[in-house]
Amino acid sequence: MKPCKVQFANEKIQKAFDKLEDSDLRKFLERAFLDIESNPFCGIQIPKKQIPREYIKKFDIHNVWKYDLPGAWRLIYSIKGGEIIVLTIVLEWLDHKEYERRFGY
Repeated sequence: MKPCKVQFANEKIQKAFDKLEDSDLRKFLERAFLDIESNPFCGIQIPKKQIPREYIKKFDIHNVWKYDLPGAWRLIYSIKGGEIIVLTIVLEWLDHKEYERRFGY
């Protein structure tokens, strides 16, 4: 498997992560990033018909994955492949209620 690097989709998401400081959610996200770096396909792929149009327009992505975090939080990410590296792009994290709303469950 190619090496994988996790990065944030934009600076706003990076800043939101930085503000989490020493919270449990930050620790959960850091653990998720390690898991994703070792295997970007460890999450659950969201069916293409359920990808929010907002993600396609805002991030120009065509695949979305969900990684379940403790406390009913969800990490949403996308995978882009290159010749040298697999890039995992963190789109957002949200609680279970917001996740269901965003994906129409």
